[in-house]
This record gives sequence, structure tokens and C-alpha cells, in this order.
Amino acid sequence: MLMYPQIDPVALQLGPIAIHWYGLTYLAAFGLFMWLGICRLKHPPFNRLQGNAAWTRRDVEDLLFQGVIGVIVGGRLGYCLFYKPAYYLSHPLEVFAVWEGGMSFHGGLLGVIGAMCWFAYSRKRSWLSVVDFVAPCVPTGLAAGRIGNFINGELWGRFSNPDLPWGMVFPQSGSMLPRHPSQIYQFLLEGVLLFLMLWIYARKEHRPGQVAAAFLIGYGSFRFIAEYFREPDAYLGILSMGMSMGQWLCIPMIVGGAMMWIWAQRRSAV
Repeated sequence: MLMYPQIDPVALQLGPIAIHWYGLTYLAAFGLFMWLGICRLKHPPFNRLQGNAAWTRRDVEDLLFQGVIGVIVGGRLGYCLFYKPAYYLSHPLEVFAVWEGGMSFHGGLLGVIGAMCWFAYSRKRSWLSVVDFVAPCVPTGLAAGRIGNFINGELWGRFSNPDLPWGMVFPQSGSMLPRHPSQIYQFLLEGVLLFLMLWIYARKEHRPGQVAAAFLIGYGSFRFIAEYFREPDAYLGILSMGMSMGQWLCIPMIVGGAMMWIWAQRRSAV
């Protein structure tokens, strides 16, 4: 088994200013989105649009800016509502204490969807076109975030078989027994593998909404699988039917994505 290397979360200290690795992973996520978004401009159907309908680099920049706001606001509110509603109802001002940690991917997703709705409305574009454009650019950011989780030594996995070659001891978990390095599992599944699948799928033209639907199905499925190896939050534990909160939140994603894909197929066929 392996021992967690105890990485210093501070990448660079400049006097009173501390630059954290986790912050750098966010910057990497935003940079990757910008680069991939520019690449997406060359993919169908976006490379064929002309005049006012044409997508530009400025559109990618605005999408990134609005998406960042959606991630922060939605991620924080989602964490408060999904994971600790009673606590934050009793301490409402602590909702704004984002520096203390506590973000939810599913809440961040809802925030991004809201931001994309605003972008589509303000630019008079189809919302389905916007989400199809964005979807393949997201998984690399998720991968960067999981690397940040690993560096911080947080969101460790459940106990593993002692014979597992990559089983890892996380002393900060309060136990010296080996665990699954679930952050790396999620990096590989929700980040690398999902990106490759979506990027290849999106290179060819599909009916409006199907690329975004593929993201919902893919992320929901991979996250559902990864949750079997990830230690559930101590204050929630395992919920009904032996599933974690993360798994319960993934079910509507998978179902909604499947319904969206079928709807897009039938809608275009009429």
C-alpha cells in the first residue's frame, strides 16, 4: 500500500500572500475551457455559422466569465441546500463564507445551466446550441479540480483491500488503514475518460441537445460508479437503498440526460 505524500497545499508564499495549489487548479480549469472553446469554434455546426449567428472568441470569453459566476454561486448554494440545509438555515450568514470550503458539483451544474440560459437569452441564441457548445469543454476542468482535491488530501476513498497495490493511507482521515484514492478515480473517469468520449462524439454534428445530454448521462454514470469508492460525508453517511447523496443526485442527471437525448432525436425527426 501507499502513503499519502502530504503535499503542502500552498504552492508559493510571497510574504503575506499565499498561492494555493487548489486555486491554481481552478485557473488551469478556466484556461483549458478557454482553449477548448476556441477549438470548438472549428467544429460543426459552429464553423458554418455566418453573420450575427457566427460564434467568436468573445463569445467564449463571455461564456467563461458567466460560467465562473454560475459555478461559484450555484456550487455554494447547492452545498448549503443539498448537504447541510439545517445548519445553514440556523447560520444564514455563513452561506457567504466560501473561504471555509463547501462546494457542490451538482449545485455548480445548476448554476452553470442558469448562466447559459442568460447567455442564450442575451445573445438571442438557442439554449441547446449553447449547452452543446459548452459540454465537451467541461470535463478537463473537473479533472483539474480532482487533482486539487488530491493535493489537499480531501475527499478520500473508502477502505480498500489491504492487498490493493494502489491502496493509500490518508493519515488525516483518522485511520492508518489503506483507502481507495477516489480523487484519482474521479480524475480518470469524470475528467479524462469523459472528456475523450465527449470530444470525439462532439466532433461530428448531432441533433441539438444531444451533446449536452451525453454529458449528463456520462458524468452522472461515472460519478455514480466513483461514489462506491468515495467515503461519504461523515455528517450524511450512507442514505436509503445503500446509496450516498452524490449517487442520489446523479440519478436525475442520468434520467434527465437520457430523456433529453431521446427528445432531441424525436424532435428533429418530426
